[in-house]
Amino acid sequence: MEGVAGVVTADQLLPSGFEYERFRRFMTDETLAAVSAAKQAGATEIVVSDSHGNGENLLIELFPKDVRVVRSWPRHGGMMAGLDRSFAGALFIGYHASTTNPRGVRAHTFSSAHLARVALNGAAVTEAEFNAAYAGDLGVPVLFASGDDVAVAEIASRLGQIETVATKKSLGFHSAETLTPAAACERIHDGVLAAVSHRERRQPYAVAHPVTLEITFKNYLPSEVLSYLRSVERVDAHTIRFVGRDMQEVSDFVEFVDNYSADLTP
Repeated sequence: MEGVAGVVTADQLLPSGFEYERFRRFMTDETLAAVSAAKQAGATEIVVSDSHGNGENLLIELFPKDVRVVRSWPRHGGMMAGLDRSFAGALFIGYHASTTNPRGVRAHTFSSAHLARVALNGAAVTEAEFNAAYAGDLGVPVLFASGDDVAVAEIASRLGQIETVATKKSLGFHSAETLTPAAACERIHDGVLAAVSHRERRQPYAVAHPVTLEITFKNYLPSEVLSYLRSVERVDAHTIRFVGRDMQEVSDFVEFVDNYSADLTP
């Protein structure tokens, strides 16, 4: 949701924010623009993964009857839940820059509160690159991405020159010069239409196996406790390393780290 037009602060991002209800509609509209364009380009099956915050943002009653929506957490596959080898491509809507990028609106990787770096095979990654690698393990290429100008530039630098739409120009962590929601939807529709129509030009994004994951926490205690697991190595005071057979195993480990709490109920 951080990459949706107009979004700049928690006022739009969280259910407690005074603008959230309006902006979840704008998030839904940008997604609907992508869905409409994909169908126009010939897509016969569409699964939408609601992957912001609590995973319950999209107004599902506004989607066409033949679209399926993945909601809430935890779930195998994380943000890419619902994807399998049958899909022709993935579309990334509303993305943001990584936590190691000094620019970008609400830039972070997975958790703005807890994580300072996420790396695959020694290189820091964005959420887009991580998710593209997950899709790549299934033979599915990423065709399109939207978000602020810093985010889409970062994505293109990692994934190649895919179709992108910049919904706003970052002026800082909490500020931007933005398109209107209507303009963003129009550009996303056109971008997705072109991307899906020329999907044969894109190849899956592959990372070498086994996959080495490193996570750097803002606090030191999570890395200490996680290092009690025999499969986890503590690299330094704030960083742990986990080696997975593939991106599915690495994704499940990230989901565990992000979701586990001894207070979980029921």
